[in-house]
Amino acid sequence: MSKLEGKRVLITGGAQGIGLQMAMKFAGRGAEIVLADINADKLAEATRHLDERGAVASGFQVDVTNPASIASLRAQIAAEAGPIDVLVNNAGVVFGGPFATTPLDQHFKTYEVNVLGLVAMTHAFLDDLIARPEAHLVHIASASGLIGLPYGATYASSKWAVIGFGESIRAELKLRGHEHVHHTIVCPSYIGTGMFQGAEAPKATTILQPDFLAEKVVQAVERNTVHVLEPFMVKLTPIIRALLPVGLYDKMSHLFGADTSMAHWTGPTGDATPEPDVEAPSEDQPEAER
Repeated sequence: MSKLEGKRVLITGGAQGIGLQMAMKFAGRGAEIVLADINADKLAEATRHLDERGAVASGFQVDVTNPASIASLRAQIAAEAGPIDVLVNNAGVVFGGPFATTPLDQHFKTYEVNVLGLVAMTHAFLDDLIARPEAHLVHIASASGLIGLPYGATYASSKWAVIGFGESIRAELKLRGHEHVHHTIVCPSYIGTGMFQGAEAPKATTILQPDFLAEKVVQAVERNTVHVLEPFMVKLTPIIRALLPVGLYDKMSHLFGADTSMAHWTGPTGDATPEPDVEAPSEDQPEAER
């Protein structure tokens, strides 16, 4: 999708954090933004934030764990905004701590939002994307979906599921002759949005700035890039994991602090995303920053 101007982009979990940051980046390319979020107050604030910067934006409340809520969302968007061209499945939650002492309802909530919600959103909107001349589907997964993550077992495994689901849908669309619906799976390390307060980036990596990752995602949609793995060490992770024996990999993971990165997670502290440097949509959008 080389041209985003005039495209309609739906972002779940779009009222704050990386969701809002991506919205601002898409808006800067001239896209129309449709935010969906469970938090009505944050949703109104985010929509107003976009409007004040000249973006065309609308917001709709949704609970992605409730199929009836998603059906209502789809009907509202069709009636009030129009068909979407891009779906960004961004809504997600994280709970950390030792598996056995973390409440079971938190483990279940992780799967309900991160997996079942994403599947339900895709199921509701995929035919709409297929009906467009060109469309794009984005799944926000995680680098933890490529490895095991002590103190974050259900979060990591939920992201493994996102990656497997995304790869399967991508292959299915190709087999069905719908190659005009492009697909991106995003696997970032920790993002500085407040969700991972207390987590420590493994050695040779860094906490990602939301603005940086949002730009990478938008570039991936523009270039029809299948995978976004950031920072650089994440790109090497699948190769390292495949080549090293389990025992040696475990030692390397411990040496770099990957296996203890969630050991001191304290939980979300609110939206720590820096104020976005947003450009209003224009016909002469400059080359994306790198």
